[in-house]
Amino acid sequence: MNELVTRVADTVGIEPALAEKAIGMMLGFLQREAADGPVARMIEQTPGATDLVARFNGEGSDGGGLLGKMFSAVGGGGVMALGQQLMAEGLSMGEITALAKETIRYAREQAGDETVDEVVASVPGLSQFV
Repeated sequence: MNELVTRVADTVGIEPALAEKAIGMMLGFLQREAADGPVARMIEQTPGATDLVARFNGEGSDGGGLLGKMFSAVGGGGVMALGQQLMAEGLSMGEITALAKETIRYAREQAGDETVDEVVASVPGLSQFV
C-alpha cells in the first residue's frame, strides 16, 4: 500500500498520512456502498487495501462529523457524504477528485479493468469523480 499512498500523496500534493487516511476512507465507502463481489475482489487484489479499510473505517471512526451523521441517518448520503468527510479532513474538491482518480488507476493495475468498472458502475455518482 505504500506505493499507492506515495503515488496519491505526490499526485495530489498532500502529506502521506492524509493520503493514507483518505484512501482508507474511500475504500471503506466503496465496501459499504458497492456490490460486494467486485468490491471485495478489488480490495483483496490491491496490496494493503484490507488493512487501510479496517484501520480507517472500524469502530472509533467519527463518521465525518454532524453532516456525515445526518446523511447516514437518512440513508447513507452516498458520494456526497464521503466528499463531506474528506473535506472535513482538509481536502478540497480538486484534491478529492485527484485522490479518487489515482486510487482507481492503481486499483485497475492491481485488480483489472473489468472488476474496477463493475465497482464504479455499482456506486451512483462515482463515475463523475473517476
